[in-house]
Amino acid sequence: MSDFAVRLRAALAERGISLREAARTVPVDPGHLSRMLSGKRPTPEHVAQALDHLVGADGALAALAVTVTSEDRDRIAHSVLAPSQLDAGTVHALAEVLAAQRRLDDSLSATTMLGPTSAQWSTVERLARDARGTHTDALHEVAAEWAQFLGWLHAEARNDGDAIRWLTYAEDLADDIGSGELAAQATNFKGYLARQQGRPRAVVRHFLTAYHTPGAAPLQRVGDAAQAAHGYALLGERDAARRLLGEASELADDAADTEAPPTAYWLSPTFTRMGMGLVHLALGDRADAAQNLRVGLDSLPPEQQDAEWTNEYRDALSVATA
Repeated sequence: MSDFAVRLRAALAERGISLREAARTVPVDPGHLSRMLSGKRPTPEHVAQALDHLVGADGALAALAVTVTSEDRDRIAHSVLAPSQLDAGTVHALAEVLAAQRRLDDSLSATTMLGPTSAQWSTVERLARDARGTHTDALHEVAAEWAQFLGWLHAEARNDGDAIRWLTYAEDLADDIGSGELAAQATNFKGYLARQQGRPRAVVRHFLTAYHTPGAAPLQRVGDAAQAAHGYALLGERDAARRLLGEASELADDAADTEAPPTAYWLSPTFTRMGMGLVHLALGDRADAAQNLRVGLDSLPPEQQDAEWTNEYRDALSVATA
């Protein structure tokens, strides 16, 4: 499994930082750092933290360095060779890797993340296909979320065709395991892509589908209703937009004390205010748009403040306050 070393090499290359520059900053012997980056020797925690700071990963990269131990790697390798002996430890290790990567996406670009994540998928897919026993259901859930994450990365990178292909596949996997939360999230990502493409009818279609997906979590439905309302506003269907915006506001009140599903960990009542801000802006309510967008952006945790996906909302706030 590609992990810390692969991500770090990609992050250094993206930022134009040479190995010698990185070694001098840590500081560490360049030869030792080279062996760490090739996976030939472990990376001490203090070195991982220094390198994380160097590439601006807000702790997510350092966390990935300790997520999978050598014992975990051996366990995963054994399960791939003997899928009938899949154990809970392997599933847990894979889930932890995926969770760490999803958080790392808030700090690194989608193009940096795509290569290693795609390479890992081949292992996950093979294991999910061949595994047998009592832990296969849990593994299939991890695989469904992994496919969804790949779809999201392609959507962020604007590999539009690949994004739709992966997200449709993720929807199918979610349906196979009966997860409304994963299915709704994959469809939500299709709506996000449609918005980037400037296709408001598709925005409405995808977000309404996510909104009405059985089993979607309350906070997911809040965001889906708001973003479908945005699509209607862009189409000039103001009454439909205001009706759905009202539904989203009511749902937000009802969901105020609920937790986000692990597969959509970033959701919160204040997070959804950004989507509501887009609706108000499309309707011409600039003051309400600015207030909602500002509250949503200000409430983001530090590691998400500079994420690529926040640019859309920051640009909208600039328009609302111009």
